[in-house]
Amino acid sequence: MNDIKDGPWFTLPLTIREASMRATALFKAEEVEEPRNNADLLLMHLLGMDRGVLLRDGGDPFPADKLAKWEQLVRRKALGEPVQYMIGEQWFYGRPFAVSPAVLIPRPETELLVEAVLDAADLIWPSAAGGLAIAAGEQSPTIVDVGTGSGAIAVTLAAQRHAWRVSASDLSPDALAVARTNAVRHEAADRITFVQGDLLMPFIPRHEQSSNSHDLLRIDVLVSNPPYIPAADMAGLQREVRDYEPHLALEGGADGLVPYRRMLEQLPLLAQMPSIVAFELGMGQPRIVADMMRSMGQWDDIRIISDYAGIERHVIAVKSQL
Repeated sequence: MNDIKDGPWFTLPLTIREASMRATALFKAEEVEEPRNNADLLLMHLLGMDRGVLLRDGGDPFPADKLAKWEQLVRRKALGEPVQYMIGEQWFYGRPFAVSPAVLIPRPETELLVEAVLDAADLIWPSAAGGLAIAAGEQSPTIVDVGTGSGAIAVTLAAQRHAWRVSASDLSPDALAVARTNAVRHEAADRITFVQGDLLMPFIPRHEQSSNSHDLLRIDVLVSNPPYIPAADMAGLQREVRDYEPHLALEGGADGLVPYRRMLEQLPLLAQMPSIVAFELGMGQPRIVADMMRSMGQWDDIRIISDYAGIERHVIAVKSQL
């Protein structure tokens, strides 16, 4: 469409509602997903208001001093930039998380992985659930989130279970910086240890990437949402993902399963085999990884969890007898 190149797209007089409607029309023409929601998110960010105020004050004049900034934001979104990077935030499990192009944008389906880990761990360590005191002689579980990215999983688990000890690792130092920011934001920084390294290598005793503070860690729960996009599929991803999100956190090798194979190979090298292992995967992958895990003979129950769209998305393996 000519508008994406020419402009200006907005001229005064203009109401706030008209600005949203015009942006929505532009986004539709550029095949932006959820055009109205994206327009409203950008407006709320720019004008510093929530959705209720946006609806209430939609008939008010659009502020003249913000028109140029508004047009810039709309242009960036029309070209495909994720709105979460533009506003620097994405909500996950009822909490706002800072995000940047150094990390993947947390997805709603990953909340189901968090739920599965919470439910499974609470059955094994009931005294560590919620705000309960730890029973005499019972240890708090140690959780490791591999490939933490924004820290959404690790921070959420630490925020939901204050008695748990959580470690979060990532190969990217920039991602770890974002995760640390989110840990501070949600008052969980004193319960999370951040580790830079490749998959489980920082936790393997005497490995060159390990340190004295981590290589003897007895991991009770391993949770990971690693890169799982097959290399050949990268070019076909929607542009918001392909052109803006970090490929280091997306591509999982030729078939997308390289990180899972490597982690399963590394598990026996740890100080102990985790009682719970939970993974997020791509379409068509969970049954393959579940079979790999069954062949190891380490867990009593291995099950697959579907996401909100009914797509098999997660695998969780549990050894119920400690």
